[in-house]
Amino acid sequence: MKPFQLRVIAEKAELDIKLSALKDFINNSPMFWEVTEDERQRMECQEEVMTEYSRILGVRIAAWGTP
Repeated sequence: MKPFQLRVIAEKAELDIKLSALKDFINNSPMFWEVTEDERQRMECQEEVMTEYSRILGVRIAAWGTP
């Protein structure tokens, strides 16, 4: 694999860890309900954008095929 491909794979792995933590916070933490409604909406928006970003990175990785 080319260096940039390895970087994209690492980027997706890091993003997915952060996304998993955010989803866990939104769906399972009582502290989520202690922040303002505006902040909850921003976090939910962030989750949507991160999910799409991860999907796009996955599509790029898949397009490279297997080495």
